[in-house]
Amino acid sequence: MTDSTTRYWDRAQRYLASGQTTAARIALESLLQRNPAHIPSLLTLMVVALAEDRMRAATTLALTAAQHLPDDPVLITDVADALLQVGEPVVARTCMDHPALTDAGDAAVLARSAKLRQVVGDHAQALTLLNRADAEGLNTPEFRFDLGQELIFNGHLQEGEIEFGKSLALRPSHGLTALALARLRKQTPQHNHLQDLKLQLQGVQQGSEDHAALEFALHKELEDLGRYDEAWEALVRANDVMYARQRHDPQYAWHLFNSLIERCTPQFLQPADVVHEGPQPIFIIGMPRSGTTLLERVLSNHPQVSSAGELNDFALQLRWAADHGKTLDEHIVQRLPDLDYAQIGRRYLERTQWRARGRRFFVDKLPRNWMAAGMIRRALPQAPILNLVRDPMDVCFSNYRTWVMGESFPWSYNLGALAAHYLQYRRVMAHWHTAMPGQILDVPYAELVRDPETTTRKVLAHCGLEWDPGCIDITRNRAAVATLSVAQVREPIHQRFFEEWRHYEKQLLPLREAIAD
Repeated sequence: MTDSTTRYWDRAQRYLASGQTTAARIALESLLQRNPAHIPSLLTLMVVALAEDRMRAATTLALTAAQHLPDDPVLITDVADALLQVGEPVVARTCMDHPALTDAGDAAVLARSAKLRQVVGDHAQALTLLNRADAEGLNTPEFRFDLGQELIFNGHLQEGEIEFGKSLALRPSHGLTALALARLRKQTPQHNHLQDLKLQLQGVQQGSEDHAALEFALHKELEDLGRYDEAWEALVRANDVMYARQRHDPQYAWHLFNSLIERCTPQFLQPADVVHEGPQPIFIIGMPRSGTTLLERVLSNHPQVSSAGELNDFALQLRWAADHGKTLDEHIVQRLPDLDYAQIGRRYLERTQWRARGRRFFVDKLPRNWMAAGMIRRALPQAPILNLVRDPMDVCFSNYRTWVMGESFPWSYNLGALAAHYLQYRRVMAHWHTAMPGQILDVPYAELVRDPETTTRKVLAHCGLEWDPGCIDITRNRAAVATLSVAQVREPIHQRFFEEWRHYEKQLLPLREAIAD
């Protein structure tokens, strides 16, 4: 760096360290006037813009950084990561294909590149990169966990289990690794981790995320062994720890969803007058743990459908259109009438159609898109929408017993908040059905597993696809799976996951009553 670049950069870092964001921004902008290709300044300004809810400015800064890629593999991964944060996966993939990155031999760079490939759903390439890092001698607990996870995503369950064991040996109190091991198989009296878990719980920091994950793992293993009273106690401890870490207000959520419903009238929800060309998404929405991954596997067995996984792309383009950092809050709800939905649809497709890989459709399976289904319909009129519907107690208990995404789903860690969220989901979905009749197909999970052919025929007809008998044999689908259902969906369709909550029927009575109300 030149003397002036160093001076302005150091000044900006001092301002940031003392919380003087505006002064830091001015220093960085002055630096860029003298050195427009200074990647660290562009990316730091992008972070500042995101913190200030200036989504469009953040996107512009990340794209500008991509135009000035150096031959430094570390900075290239920084730029690719930034692009993914603002919803620019196509440009990010171009960065990932830069020769300086693909030819890199540094183990840490290879491991980080693998994480980026994982984000865009390229799990085969991610595994290749992790294997290269392994050959270079990388042996941290984080790396062993990532390698184990990617092996499992790619269908290598036994090898993944071995890597989780190696990771846990290096970092004994890591809750997510212990939980991943517990989830991989049904534990037996002869083969379980109960003693290890009890020792780990003695040494873990109380109230930490590791503490909660270890309690979730203990619940899973105790339940497998039929020790339901002890399993319930562990489950309550796990959820109490996680909920205490949240800032969640169910009443605010009610207010927000009521405002969304008031704003999204049938007239407002009329689709944009546009016909989007090329491959179209099939959106699968619903509560988490409702069976969305199973339906995705069935659909992506069809020769005209590819699987894209759980995409944040629509939410990110909604944020870009509103120039805001959140997908759904009061600001977004107020801005909804002002947005250009045809533009949102075009931008979404420009960034996702590559995922179709020559087929007519690609599946965008992000369950929480139920909140945005009306906006999806306006922006993408040709896109079918499928809503997975599971028995209320089954789906709610499945969320309560599952460490889903850390602090991303705070409502899942408290029975009252969980009931409220489920009722909010039901209320919003009822509104979409009333305001957009016939546009969303409800797919009952029970019917999908008990009569897969009849249900799949209805699904395919809704999507404008011909019947294909190979759809319901999900064991032939070899695509990677990166959800909590990774083990289950590699088995034939079965009917095991009904009324598991009845082991705790007495304890769950408040939840049942709240849902009934």
